[in-house]
Amino acid sequence: MDLASTNYPAPWGVSLKAISGGITLLLIGIAVIGLLTGPKSNWIWILSMVVIPLGIVFITALFTVRGYALTPDTLFVKRLVWNTEIPLQGLQSIEADSNAMEGSIKTMGNGGLFSFSGSFRNKRLGAYRALATDMRRCVVLKFDQKVIVITPDHPKDFVDQVKALKGMA
Repeated sequence: MDLASTNYPAPWGVSLKAISGGITLLLIGIAVIGLLTGPKSNWIWILSMVVIPLGIVFITALFTVRGYALTPDTLFVKRLVWNTEIPLQGLQSIEADSNAMEGSIKTMGNGGLFSFSGSFRNKRLGAYRALATDMRRCVVLKFDQKVIVITPDHPKDFVDQVKALKGMA
């Protein structure tokens, strides 16, 4: 990542907190019940009631969106242990739109366990990729062949900075 990047945290919205908290408690509860009540020697029981629920929590936690780092050429989506790079060449437009994800259907990905990440679709944007944590802080980036939605802590500031970096009006 470029040393001259500007960082934007990705705060969690109410819905992400509720979904993540509820599902995490449910999955941990299943694992505890599996450990306390099941046959300790039955590997199918242990796998299905302990390993899989805890694995879901662990793996989805790795995909948590922690924030965004912006350089003149690249947007970095900061995950728990890596960054997802989104080159900014071909960016046609960028706008803050607090209702961008409204009415969306998840077509593939994660719909709220530590992030809203993956492929989504709605009437307004069509098919798009989300890397989001708070659906009320959406920034829509439109490229030649794709649309990406992110949710930095200050959407207007983020948009203004990208426009300045890219020489957009």
